[in-house]
Amino acid sequence: MKIDTQTYQARRERLMQSLPENSVVVIRTGGLATRNNDCEYEFRPHSSFFYLTGFSEPSAYVVIGADGDMTLVTLPKDPEKEQWEGFRFGTEGAIKSFGADDAADLDQLDDVAMTALNGTTNIAYLFNDSVLREKIAGWRDALSVRARAGAIAPTQFTDVGPVIAEMRLCKDAEEIAIMEAAAQISVEAHKQAMRSVRPSMMEYQLEAELNYVFMKSGARQPAYNNIVASGSNACVLHYIKNDELIEDGDLILIDAGAELGCYAADITRTFPANGKFSEPQAALYQVVLDAYHAGMKQLTVGTPYEACHNAAVRTLTEGLVTHGLLSGDVDLLIESKAYRDFYMHNTGHWLGLDVHDCGAYKVAGESRLLKEGMVLTIEPGLYVSADNESVDEKWRGIGIRIEDDVLIRTEGPYVLTHGLAKEIKDIEALMAQSH
Repeated sequence: MKIDTQTYQARRERLMQSLPENSVVVIRTGGLATRNNDCEYEFRPHSSFFYLTGFSEPSAYVVIGADGDMTLVTLPKDPEKEQWEGFRFGTEGAIKSFGADDAADLDQLDDVAMTALNGTTNIAYLFNDSVLREKIAGWRDALSVRARAGAIAPTQFTDVGPVIAEMRLCKDAEEIAIMEAAAQISVEAHKQAMRSVRPSMMEYQLEAELNYVFMKSGARQPAYNNIVASGSNACVLHYIKNDELIEDGDLILIDAGAELGCYAADITRTFPANGKFSEPQAALYQVVLDAYHAGMKQLTVGTPYEACHNAAVRTLTEGLVTHGLLSGDVDLLIESKAYRDFYMHNTGHWLGLDVHDCGAYKVAGESRLLKEGMVLTIEPGLYVSADNESVDEKWRGIGIRIEDDVLIRTEGPYVLTHGLAKEIKDIEALMAQSH
């Protein structure tokens, strides 16, 4: 699935309309990262660079002029390099395949930048890119030195990051189609894991089932490090070792999503290794599921973003009191954040080109109102440490999270990760088919 070059052009034009008059944007996609010695990781372009260009080769720069015209500065065509490292588009390909108005080889970057910035009032770039910041300072200083020859150096600087973040926050139809495709690949991967799990497997063997489905379905890599956590490992929020034995009676928490066309999916499911929830596991699982449904009711256009979290927290706290893990008045427990011993993260985040996608959660100090086209996760959970001696032993070591990807629509929330069991009876029925 591919986004049309005209869509990228429209994004660049919209970006320039949001910046001060007489601006030029410069963004760097980044370079290859060394894994060890002379071996590199597979390259993944900077998300904002990709959002504006669709170009995915390393070491590239984009220079965008006042009317949204784009110059791509790329690695040159080089038959010898391509023999070892693979195909490059080069300057002709940048124009033909990506709609660039102009293109230049990487060794011409300084000339391209100096020409574009001469006479420009404002340079817009990502302030957190220290490599580019240093280059821009050099270009500006070089233009200042040439003032007597008629050069005019820029005098203003804008962090383009927040501007692009606002643009990326609401997805268009092409983005939504890709994200739903990534979500459905991820759904099938989670189903495969539920069918495949057996006590005495290693966590990484179960992880292999996920990666197999991702890759055979066209998602070359996961959107983030897969979490396959058995037993008390599920209480470690970002557990990625995935190297322990799955034992009979364990719950398995899998947090994994495919990346497709640079867009992320993000799903979490929790299920029993032997196909059947124990009574304590089922009790806490139902509390988390009730919190999921309570939060989902708040995912409507015009509702504050934090309303979902607040609804989930109330339901989780009520459940903790009901089952004796907390005691006291629910309102006071929420006010004192006593629930954070068992639930220490937010109930979701923006989703898009990054799994934790960009975009402010508050505007003018107030929780942002949800708008059509936003995509976010909903992911309540409960985590009872194996070392928590303040609760009955039967609860200890239980970690549960339920997560889906949700598109905000005027007619109500739409779950992109639809079709994956989360009710207890449905999970047990799915697992019974192969157990």
